[in-house]
Amino acid sequence: MRLQLVRIDPNYYTPLEAASRTHFSFVKRLSAFGLIGWMFLPLLALIPIKLITAYRANGRMDAFFSNHAFHLRPIPPGGVSEGFVFTTIDAGTKIVPISLHSENDLLGGPGEKSADDSECDFVFCIPVPGIAVDFLRRDFSDLLSPASLTHCDVGSLKTHLQEMPATTSNAKQTRSGDPLNLVVIGDFDALLSAFVARWDESEVITPATCWKTVRSFLLTSHYRYSPVSALYLFGRSQDIALQRSRKSINERLHLRLWLTPLLFEGKNVWLGQVSRDIGVRLTYKTWNLTTHRVDPDVDEARDYVIEDLTQADRVEATNYVDGVGDCSSSSPRRNLTGDPYFTDGKRAVILLSKQRTQLPATSSA
Repeated sequence: MRLQLVRIDPNYYTPLEAASRTHFSFVKRLSAFGLIGWMFLPLLALIPIKLITAYRANGRMDAFFSNHAFHLRPIPPGGVSEGFVFTTIDAGTKIVPISLHSENDLLGGPGEKSADDSECDFVFCIPVPGIAVDFLRRDFSDLLSPASLTHCDVGSLKTHLQEMPATTSNAKQTRSGDPLNLVVIGDFDALLSAFVARWDESEVITPATCWKTVRSFLLTSHYRYSPVSALYLFGRSQDIALQRSRKSINERLHLRLWLTPLLFEGKNVWLGQVSRDIGVRLTYKTWNLTTHRVDPDVDEARDYVIEDLTQADRVEATNYVDGVGDCSSSSPRRNLTGDPYFTDGKRAVILLSKQRTQLPATSSA
């Protein structure tokens, strides 16, 4: 079997590369003398000792990282391999996909495999400190009472989804916002592992995160975890906010999800809104007088989610149900900040799989 390290992280670090990140720098060694050391010339004789100790320490680090690493090579039949994989930092939730593939022995021998290639897949979610994720403020177990839950079969699910609110709203529920164009079915762990492997979580809005957002906007740089504004459904702001960054903070996809009181085959049903930011514009409807300009073709962002999760092999089935109703580009509707949008009026319904799977077909209704 072979562990696919590239699937864990295509930008993973080799053991010696990771070790080099922690090496003692000769410059740092020399700076350890401080100003006093340079004032007393006799202490300069210690420079060679400093350089030698740094060289030896770096050598021990190289050996330590190599001895404790999981190396990129096959695991022999009946063998055991263990070690560390050095990956890039993903603050919030780190998705670790473990994929083991069998190998056929080209030259034959004890390790020869049959022609049928087999694989084993596991997905782990590991919390990584560093950001204040918005959905950590939600206690999903207490969000809905057991008495309020509705168990659905295929027929009743479609009816209930069509009866759900058509759009988001403002906090006072006096104005309509973006269309609720997405339904995701799956428990929280399956949802998190499916999305966070390809999307980023959003931080809560604080002075620090606002400053990061402003700095990223001014420098047109990346800020993977930028906070998103609050939209409302069921009398509360989004339960989960995710984003897919592109070239800069001004170009990204926003996805908001709310837990509904529906259950399908024992799995939670989430109602969501997804849109694509394509720039920035001025507006008097926000406190900072600016807002992201949203791509008016909101169906494009909706169907992007289907393709993205299908590519990740996390879709068991898809369909469409009636939602906000259709409107044309010549007669668009507008969201809370005045952005126009047009749509075929459908909601995409995605049934998630807990593990990777191949989607045999996509149906529509």
